[in-house]
Amino acid sequence: MPDRRWLLAILAVAALHGAFYAWYQRPDWFTEWSDQDGYRKLGAALATTGRFTRYPDSADYVPEVIRTPGYPAFVALVYIAAGVHQLPVVIAQIGVFMLICGVVYAMGREIGDRRIALGAAAATSLYAPLPYFAALVVTETFATLWCTLAIWLCLLARRERGWSRAIGAGVAMGITALVRPAFALMPFFMFGAATLVLPGRRRAARWAAGTLAAVLTLTPWLAYNYIYLHRFTMSPGGGLGRAIFESSWQGKWSGRVQDQLTHIADATWDRAALDRDVRALAAAQHTDPEPMLAYVHQWQDIRRIWTEPTDSYERINARMRADEEYRRVGLENMRRDPAGHLTRRLTRGLFTLWAAEIPLRYSDIDATPPVVIRAIWMVQAIVVALACTGIVALVGRGLAAEAVLLATPAIYITAVHLPLLTEARQSLPAYPAVLLLATCGAAHLLHRFTPAPTPAIAAGRA
Repeated sequence: MPDRRWLLAILAVAALHGAFYAWYQRPDWFTEWSDQDGYRKLGAALATTGRFTRYPDSADYVPEVIRTPGYPAFVALVYIAAGVHQLPVVIAQIGVFMLICGVVYAMGREIGDRRIALGAAAATSLYAPLPYFAALVVTETFATLWCTLAIWLCLLARRERGWSRAIGAGVAMGITALVRPAFALMPFFMFGAATLVLPGRRRAARWAAGTLAAVLTLTPWLAYNYIYLHRFTMSPGGGLGRAIFESSWQGKWSGRVQDQLTHIADATWDRAALDRDVRALAAAQHTDPEPMLAYVHQWQDIRRIWTEPTDSYERINARMRADEEYRRVGLENMRRDPAGHLTRRLTRGLFTLWAAEIPLRYSDIDATPPVVIRAIWMVQAIVVALACTGIVALVGRGLAAEAVLLATPAIYITAVHLPLLTEARQSLPAYPAVLLLATCGAAHLLHRFTPAPTPAIAAGRA
């Protein structure tokens, strides 16, 4: 009973944290985070017409080529229940955030005592990036729920009678990929790791069943893309090309400077005026203007491919062509400076992915003193360091398989995103598991780590 009261208190903190960010983010709902507009349109179209398209009024069906349907379907369900408004989606996502905290508690009980479970749930409820994104119509919170459920079900599936849990984990991973297509290969990665650390013929069959469940979950969407776009792909117009192009430039300048360059390119289409503005920025930053000019010229030239067509169907085909051009140009940029590119990926790219989230209103970030931002980054770096300590602690207490299952999503995200454009929010789906590992690490340093009772684990090792 005391655990239940503590857990309810933690969930109340999560709800209050979510409510704060709903209030705090409200001024940016319709002015920042342009991704929201696409999800709102797709969710509204699904809710009102049942068609997955940005052009529900078009006589001919125009398929979606950028977004996958997992998150728009969630938004559509909220719209059906509460009307086409932002606030109901935010309230629903605060509920999702609370559920994530509850799942983290359940994972904690699988590997440690009540203090580990409650500590990890509390850390999750206080981790600001989760409610920060819950207050926006974007995929992060919903993807985090399904990824966290998948990890928890994998922990349960390590036991002797874990077939249904393994299949459930596969479905959860499939849904995660339908929300964020970068997770499409995670079932193979996760179940492959499980096969290595929990060997045995019966277990291998169980993990194979989970993999098959994930593939079957994705099959209708793959079939959709093949039928309408003649490609077996998760996101034909929002594929790797843009991420490769952006990664070829990421780290060349500070994030603020590159953001300024992008805004200049988006606002100034007259080439002479564009060059003048870019040279002025380069002079203010005391840097060479030529790379800056190359970036904005490439950015505009490729963007024209898919913004200039006016016909809706031609525009989706142009978006796919643009993604191919992004990939070609990005690879050319990398080949011109392979050593510099690799260095930037392993330094700035890796740090950005895991420790550079800034849970401040987007319209306020540029006005925030750098010392505040660096302090926020330091907290995240400490969390990651504690998580690494937690992995060592689990292995040292005979819970190597559990350590692998908790750490594998983070390793997968790193492997997938490090060669591409990295944003801190890309790592968010793995962060509940990271926070659990960090709690284990902190308990280990305080000499208070107590593993879960052995009977709960022994069955999985028989």
